[in-house]
Amino acid sequence: MSHNTAPLVVVMGVSGSGKTTVGQLLAQRLGVPYAEGDDFHPAPNVAKMRAGHPLDDEDRRPWLDKIAQWLADHADSGGVVTCSALKRRYRDRLASTVPRLVFVHLDGSPELIAARITERRGHFMPPDLLRTQFADLEPLADDEAGAAIPIDGTPRQTADLAHAAVTSL
Repeated sequence: MSHNTAPLVVVMGVSGSGKTTVGQLLAQRLGVPYAEGDDFHPAPNVAKMRAGHPLDDEDRRPWLDKIAQWLADHADSGGVVTCSALKRRYRDRLASTVPRLVFVHLDGSPELIAARITERRGHFMPPDLLRTQFADLEPLADDEAGAAIPIDGTPRQTADLAHAAVTSL
């Protein structure tokens, strides 16, 4: 990555992997704007997830389009946005809208992430949907720009690993 261009990063992973916390820390370290991917969900999607129902591709289309637009709007300034981006086709959709997009996959065991979700308050993702998210997860392929980052350390340690990965790509 050229050092005169701020990176565009999608912090991805299943619910409870630390996308918001790590994404905010990473954006601070990189000196770029941050956006919370959950904020791009239309109200019907939030209601559907709150009710314990997973989203389908049709539900995700307008959400991914809004995230892609945010990325395009920040192509010059750089930015970090969170988005589960569990499937390759979702990542391809985002990557097709902007050059040099980098994915940071926050990678942890189902047990660790389930424990974190049960401790969390005020979030609309019921822990029961975690199983469907792991079933949908397609890890980054060798031809995708990005890195899988282990989340077994503190959020700051995870953000440090993510920063090192992003700035080395």
